[in-house]
Amino acid sequence: MIKQSVQPGSSPRRVSLVALPDAAVSTLFGIYDVLNAFALMGPAGAGGDAHAPFFTEVVGETVGPLEVASRVAVDVQRTVDTIEKTDVVIVPSIVLRAEGWEKGRYRRLVEWLHAMHERGAVLCSACSGIFLLAETGLFDGKDATVHFGYARAFAAAYPAVPIHPERVLVISGRREDLISSGASATWHDLVLYLIARYAGAALAQEVARMFALQWHHDGLTPYIVFEGRSDHGDAVIASAQQWLSRHFSVANPVEEMVRRSKLAERTFKRRFTGATGLTPIAYVQRLRIEDAKRRLERTDAPVDEISWRVGYEDAAFFRRLFKRTTGLSPGAYRRRFRIPDFARP
Repeated sequence: MIKQSVQPGSSPRRVSLVALPDAAVSTLFGIYDVLNAFALMGPAGAGGDAHAPFFTEVVGETVGPLEVASRVAVDVQRTVDTIEKTDVVIVPSIVLRAEGWEKGRYRRLVEWLHAMHERGAVLCSACSGIFLLAETGLFDGKDATVHFGYARAFAAAYPAVPIHPERVLVISGRREDLISSGASATWHDLVLYLIARYAGAALAQEVARMFALQWHHDGLTPYIVFEGRSDHGDAVIASAQQWLSRHFSVANPVEEMVRRSKLAERTFKRRFTGATGLTPIAYVQRLRIEDAKRRLERTDAPVDEISWRVGYEDAAFFRRLFKRTTGLSPGAYRRRFRIPDFARP
């Protein structure tokens, strides 16, 4: 049971959870259930909602059923036009369309978000919900995070917002009033943070135990799959990248790329770095580490053998490079991401 958290006579903090057609239902319902857990699962006789630290409601442009991106109807309980003040606003994950984020689709919501912030509300995004919040302009010049799969699209849409997709939770603003969480399930970290901030760390730990939630202490770098930039328009470098994708484990791959390009070494390295954002050797290392990750996930091969297969004779160097790149040692990575025996065919 979740213990009583708010003293009799005190008021719960209002949380407005924004529903919009682009929302992912899993994040929206997950946040709603965890923040409502105090009223739903508290001890008998504790007073229900009156003693819960939060009063959470789903809000939107219109009241009633709203089909979200998951093609499930969500019941919008209140229109934003009727809300004069709230303590916390959360925009859940959105599913980006193939054509990208279209600004101006939700002007009423953007205006309301701006008004709530001016009246003291803390604005939060889960995963890709930052696309809507960024439209307010309040995040310009403020650090934020977003799902790493949407990082390039976000940077193109909002170049004034410094984005850190490898970070789980970013808290910005003079009042710590602009909060963003990263990829997918990091909404767990967001709700646990809000519970700790407004109701205490002990209660956050209790909720984490109740729902088996975990803080993503290692960040999101271990989850990110490296994909080299290919939209640069440099045909020579694109050809080098294509060759490298199949031959990254050979000895001296950078020298071989230079030779094949028929460019001067300095010219090749300058063009490669300008096109991909990485030096040739850094690009090679990322490809090798990515292949090593797949081998750790899918095979029982020893780490020393994997090191050799991806191009490193010095296994100690490989271990250091792997941890520097992913944030985890090869052994810890294998334990984290390998499919457990009971789930294998």
